[in-house]
Amino acid sequence: MTLPLFQQSDLETAFVALRRDLIDPDGPRISTMRNYRFAILRYDPADELKLRAEVRRLSTDLIANGWVVLTISLQRLLLDRIRDRGEHWVERVIVQERLASAREVGRGLNYLKSKLAPLIEGPEGIAADCSRIIGDFTRSHPDQTDRTLVLIGRAGALYPFFRSSALLRHLDGRTGNVPVVLLYPGHRVGQTGLSFMGELTSDNDYRPRIYS
Repeated sequence: MTLPLFQQSDLETAFVALRRDLIDPDGPRISTMRNYRFAILRYDPADELKLRAEVRRLSTDLIANGWVVLTISLQRLLLDRIRDRGEHWVERVIVQERLASAREVGRGLNYLKSKLAPLIEGPEGIAADCSRIIGDFTRSHPDQTDRTLVLIGRAGALYPFFRSSALLRHLDGRTGNVPVVLLYPGHRVGQTGLSFMGELTSDNDYRPRIYS
């Protein structure tokens, strides 16, 4: 038996499957549930640069075929929320984190979690920012719901402060029913479990289809 000269990586295979389901003749079928157009594309955190190349390739291909593609950086949204608190707040948090870390290993991280969690968690956290951006975008392309793709990436910036399953839960019903794909850095555990960054305990609270 002759093996192919260049075998597809798991990441490439996942993007091929995602593209196939997006451009299905009957409309995007990235989910098995009606009116639930969410999916997750899982990748190894070490493959971040390879992922970005695949995202560019997919976006270029879709746009050339009449799609509109919106990419949302969770890292940028987090930094925007931190900046909105003001320089004094940021400086105070940095000082207190260093003092806490000096007293006991782990206390600094716990302090940061206590300060950042209120900024990003819940329906009015980063999920609200994503919903607003998606809403503005879809209103500017009202006739292309079935040919619009939203890619939510740079999720690793939220580690270890936030679980992405909560993000999708709070986005449900707030995206104008356009296809939304979360680019998930982590490990797959079983059929439906995912470990964020391969570090957190496996989370099985996922309804979307997982491309992996």
